[in-house]
Amino acid sequence: MELKKELGKRALAIGRTVAENPTVKKYLGRPEGFKEIEPVAERIRRATNVDYIVVLDMNRIRYSSPLPERVGSKFSGGDEGPAFADNEYISEAKGIRGIAVRAFVPVKNESFTEQIGVVVVGILLPTWWELLKSVREGIYLATLLGLFIGAIGAGFLAVKIKKEILGLEPEEIASLVEQRDALLNTINEGIVAIDRMGNITLVNPAAQVILNLRQEEVLGKNIGEVAPESRLPEVMATGQPVYNREIFVGGKQLISSRLPLKVKGKVIGAVAVFREKSEVQKLAEELTGVKKFVEALRVQNHENLNRLHSIAGLIQLGRVDEALDLIFRLTDTQQALTTFLTKKIKDPALAGLILGKAARASELKVEFLVNRRSFVEGYPAKLDSTKVIEITGNILENALEAAVSGKIKKVYLKIQANKRRFFLLVLDTGPGIKVEKNKIFEPGYSTKGENRGYGLYIVKRHLEDVYGKIRIRSTSKGTVFLIKVGGEKND
Repeated sequence: MELKKELGKRALAIGRTVAENPTVKKYLGRPEGFKEIEPVAERIRRATNVDYIVVLDMNRIRYSSPLPERVGSKFSGGDEGPAFADNEYISEAKGIRGIAVRAFVPVKNESFTEQIGVVVVGILLPTWWELLKSVREGIYLATLLGLFIGAIGAGFLAVKIKKEILGLEPEEIASLVEQRDALLNTINEGIVAIDRMGNITLVNPAAQVILNLRQEEVLGKNIGEVAPESRLPEVMATGQPVYNREIFVGGKQLISSRLPLKVKGKVIGAVAVFREKSEVQKLAEELTGVKKFVEALRVQNHENLNRLHSIAGLIQLGRVDEALDLIFRLTDTQQALTTFLTKKIKDPALAGLILGKAARASELKVEFLVNRRSFVEGYPAKLDSTKVIEITGNILENALEAAVSGKIKKVYLKIQANKRRFFLLVLDTGPGIKVEKNKIFEPGYSTKGENRGYGLYIVKRHLEDVYGKIRIRSTSKGTVFLIKVGGEKND
């Protein structure tokens, strides 16, 4: 469209030039006038490189034409009518040589009082092939320049991509993906990952089984729609990992660790690794039971050796009655505690823990007292045997270590638990806590050497999970730990 406008303006300007030519004005309409007008029109046509210039008199007789045989014949283009009514315009017509843009310009006499003819200037519209030929050099140059720039850009892009994929080749990337898929398929823990928009990007087979999901149904969906209890968006928002916390997803109780995914310091998503709590609890109970059993055997072996030495010494001294009395006394004390724990503490793992701590106290020469009003019939919601063992074991171990340093070496235990409430009281006669009480709950803080200081941190974390409370009273004569979970405010 723009090309037609430009050609039309050009043809109109040339037509005006021809119409104002003195020779054209002088000889137009005269007999044999074409002999003077034809050379002028042809000279202008060649100079301006237009396709034809036709000069007509008022009878529409040609006085010039690109085809000499048509000079003197009558013009019948079909769109020339308005030009003979003193109108100047541009039109488009299809002829033998193709479509042309034509300009019609009236010719006036020398005094501009009368129209004496019309000038028609035609420029053929180029075909697509002609247009391409006219700009082929530019196309070749642009193509070569484009190829050169493209090659440079491709080189830089290849270097950048290579850097982004850590210098790996395509087959190496494919191998890593296959290894990743194989690894995810063999892991027993469920794994769910999300991107920065909260959409699920990964669900491994274990997660599908645990949460009863189908990968093709959840991939790409927002985690809030699939598992709103996952709390993955919170981890992504804070950028802080959360380890081994209990959550309920899809009606199942899980132990989950949630970690933010970071690339170059920016959080791009989050991942949750989880297992059913029942499996974790079963494993924990097995490990705890074995550990406590081994510890109890070690302590009892040491104690029995000491007792046997004492009994052997008394017999060698001929004090048989005293040896028998010692045997009966030791047997009665151990049997009484075992019988009490078996009858009142319905959690075998906890009973074994207390029995092991009693043996440990005997080894340390610390008097270990268990309140006979203690009982365990069950635990409040969310508080299970594993947590109770960890809480009780850590508190008792700290109490025993503190009591060793006291003038009077005693540890007192009272524990009461049922479905409604949990109560634990541990008292020691140690030198008391010398630092601010909140500091002892910080992970890694200890005055007993490296790789210590996590026991009370674990206790606090478990109590936070079950909304429990812990109170500490400490003086230079001893320390009291009081823990409550559930129950009434006045319990």
